[in-house]
Amino acid sequence: MSTLAHTMMTAARSADSGLANPGELDRYPYAETPGTDRVPVWDGGDPELGRVGRRTAGSRGRGLHGQLVQQLGQMIVSGDLGADRPLVPEEIGQRFEVSRTVVRESLRVLEAKGLVSARPNVGTRVRPVSDWNLLDPDIIEWRAYGPQRDDQRRELSELRWTIEPLAARLAAGHGREDVQQRLTDMVEIMGHALGQGDALTFARADNEFHSLLIQVAGNRMLEHLSGIVSAALQVSGGPVTGCERPNETSLSHHARIADALAGGDGAAAEAAMRQLLTVHPEVERVVPAPREH
Repeated sequence: MSTLAHTMMTAARSADSGLANPGELDRYPYAETPGTDRVPVWDGGDPELGRVGRRTAGSRGRGLHGQLVQQLGQMIVSGDLGADRPLVPEEIGQRFEVSRTVVRESLRVLEAKGLVSARPNVGTRVRPVSDWNLLDPDIIEWRAYGPQRDDQRRELSELRWTIEPLAARLAAGHGREDVQQRLTDMVEIMGHALGQGDALTFARADNEFHSLLIQVAGNRMLEHLSGIVSAALQVSGGPVTGCERPNETSLSHHARIADALAGGDGAAAEAAMRQLLTVHPEVERVVPAPREH
């Protein structure tokens, strides 16, 4: 049996289900996607608002195809399947007990993420980290639960510290009453959730708040990057920020941001966002500490 076959056999599911043993998939926990009935304020809003924030949770495939993408992606990102390792579709199909079509489509998804490459007369091989699309929300999530988790935390913290203060400053000049009201609503929901000890609702409102803010900054390139922020907020054990867990300090910073945006004060909004993004100690080496204004 080849090394790849042995590796994949250990991750394969029992014959009656077709994928990995429960313990294998469960070792990479994923954030639960709750129903909207718990937070009715999201119902009936502008469908364009918050669309990027919801994209990550809804992008994962379902069924055998989605699970195979997840399993192989995790194995590649964790290093179980190292760079330049050949991936033989027939072998994958046998070990995971899935059809050739499922294998082919799953490898295409992984190729689009930069994790594998397929070339004539060479076959499909795992690509080095330098070729991965590290801004892909799935790869962000897989790295957050793998051996690269510390690097992922630091890199996400640095990136958010770069993106979000600027977005807050720009958003102050592009205010819309409906958006401002929704931002205020998110702060109120977070406050209520904090009082109830409801971390799940707090996290959803937090995610919506940040996605809305980036979307109204008036910069389409920043909007494209909002999926990174959404992914960072959705993974447990994510970057060390004021958003990591519900607390009064985080709530007060969100409220300050909302107030500054309502008043059209870009400098205050930027400063409040910097205060919210309490950075990882390693980030302080490359970005200045936040200052009170």
